[in-house]
Amino acid sequence: MSIDYSEKIPNNVNLSEDRTLKRALEQWQPNYLHWWRDMGPEGSTDYDVYLRTAVSVDPQGWAQFGYVKMPEYRWGIFLNPGEKDRKIHFGDHKGEPVWQDVPGEHRANLRRIIVTQGDTEPASVEQQRHLGLTCPSQYDLRNLFQVNVEEGRHLWAMVYLLHKYFGRDGREEGEALLERRSGNQDNPRILQAFNEKTPDWLSFFMFTYFTDRDGKFQLCALAESSFDPLARTTKFMLTEEAHHMFVGESGVSRVIQRTCQVMNELKTDDPGRLRAAGVIDLPTIQRYLNFHFSVTIDLFGADESSNAATFYSSGLKGRFEEGKRTDDHQLRGLTYKVLHAEGDRLAEKDVPMPNALNEVLRDDYIRDSIGGVERWNKVIEKAGIPFRLKVPHKAFNRKIGSLAGIKVSPDGRVVHDHEWNMSVEQWLPTDEDRAFVASLMGRVIEPGKFANWIAPPAIGINRQPVAFEYVRFN
Repeated sequence: MSIDYSEKIPNNVNLSEDRTLKRALEQWQPNYLHWWRDMGPEGSTDYDVYLRTAVSVDPQGWAQFGYVKMPEYRWGIFLNPGEKDRKIHFGDHKGEPVWQDVPGEHRANLRRIIVTQGDTEPASVEQQRHLGLTCPSQYDLRNLFQVNVEEGRHLWAMVYLLHKYFGRDGREEGEALLERRSGNQDNPRILQAFNEKTPDWLSFFMFTYFTDRDGKFQLCALAESSFDPLARTTKFMLTEEAHHMFVGESGVSRVIQRTCQVMNELKTDDPGRLRAAGVIDLPTIQRYLNFHFSVTIDLFGADESSNAATFYSSGLKGRFEEGKRTDDHQLRGLTYKVLHAEGDRLAEKDVPMPNALNEVLRDDYIRDSIGGVERWNKVIEKAGIPFRLKVPHKAFNRKIGSLAGIKVSPDGRVVHDHEWNMSVEQWLPTDEDRAFVASLMGRVIEPGKFANWIAPPAIGINRQPVAFEYVRFN
């Protein structure tokens, strides 16, 4: 399905045939551009950036590359093609035709799901808006900007659904998405992880590895939805989300590669000596990993949730890769093990599967996250260094659900306040860690040059050389 770029709002949904909707979105568009200029990447409005833009929604050749000023990026509304005779394949309505409109009884829940997903998109742009001022290379700066414009497009995707299917309520929600601000005390973003600061590039790489991976799992669950326009929208968003996770995984990998190189040159694993040499020691990388992983797994919600059960049974949100599962897709009589604290230890209890679906999705996510961490370990192993990064226990540093507030070490032991207070500086980034990482964040923008604390990538973007001019500063 090709995209019509002759329209004021590029789209593949025949927007020109729905004048009321077109007019409403054209009124929202200048507010969006005002938000972008106000809260988008700082000081970058005049740069020509080598960006990819979607030209169709088929996986083959869906993007074209070229120089674009970010405020002129062709944001728009792109849905995957509809699947003929698609049927609902889970929940109480299994076997019925999918919905092309919002059923009245599910209106409030669907709106909430779409608004919550939509709110994360501008939030991450706001969290990352200062990072361009401290980029480690032009290559990385361009990747940051690509992530930013795509988060902007994902906001468009959700706003289209709100405007088209939710009337005045949807239009008001669309305005509110531009009014909330990440970290603002009076009008914060909906989910706490999107109110955290992203103050440095190590945080950015961890965020795009861990938190954008949460996005992948949430979008995969919504791509199963019985509300067909939501399923088609999120399937296309997933194509773009893959790049964000690549930026995170390869970014952390390059930080590790450079650290290992200096460890071998200096023949030391002493954090003080490595910091003096201007690289990020592996224990600090582990603490950043612990923080971003634990903040992200809270995004999946409470481990026991009647909302999760309702969303599934009513067909609003499926499981990750629902179609590959071999149960009845209605979860009758099935249970799932969920952790809780029993005195000084963690124990499992069986919970009816529909009420444990947040935990099911969280466990799928954890397995996927571990895969990338193991690839980071291969970089360390290849350098001959006896150190392993580990994903902390899922009860560590939790703020949501039955594990919230329980002190658990990264290896899964329930600990008393005294041990937590004695050890927390080994487990989570300290103010000193953050100040040190911030001290490395000098801006490098000469093509082909990289900050001392990160290795260059193996290959450039779109088969361009690593030293290509990815950003033209005007």
